[in-house]
Amino acid sequence: MPVHDRGSFENLYAGQPRWEIGRPQKALLDVTDRITGSVLDAGCGTGENTLFFASRGQRVTGIDFLAEPITLAKRKAAERGLTATFLVMDALALKELPEVFDNAIDSGLFHVFSDDDRRRYVEGLASVLRPGGRLFLLCFSDAEPGDQGPRRVARKEIEDAFAQSWVVESIEPSRYEVRPDPNDSSYKDGGPRACFVVAKKAV
Repeated sequence: MPVHDRGSFENLYAGQPRWEIGRPQKALLDVTDRITGSVLDAGCGTGENTLFFASRGQRVTGIDFLAEPITLAKRKAAERGLTATFLVMDALALKELPEVFDNAIDSGLFHVFSDDDRRRYVEGLASVLRPGGRLFLLCFSDAEPGDQGPRRVARKEIEDAFAQSWVVESIEPSRYEVRPDPNDSSYKDGGPRACFVVAKKAV
């Protein structure tokens, strides 16, 4: 699904997307101790990842290209008494951000891009991470059978995408946790297969 397929994402957020589980994905929770300092949450949706790291006292900025989830994220921040920055922004325009971050997280954005947009996105991430800063990325894996949901990503595609200006430190098999849906029997066996990637911006 192209990132600019705005209508499709708006329809998903009109309900509650299955990936909205009320907390970060386990893959991110497992590396929390490695994500220190400031954080950019690219494709933040309604802000659960952003607010999790904000609750730890970190400076966090969440961006999403849709206004509705950003409005919900700001509401959650106010309700929880947390301070975070939320911006309606296209992730392909990261070079316009005036800030530089220690970390970036991406839980479900990378895999929606076309090849050309993927290059722009990765270049943008490099522009907003300090040298030595890390990206923690969870994307759909080509180990997931079928074609429902987003585009599958192969290990080589990840390696190729981060071949310049990055050091790929690890690519591990993972899963997306999704909310059960009685009307949708897909992803029953532990959630769709994913890749969890840690990449460091070259110094």
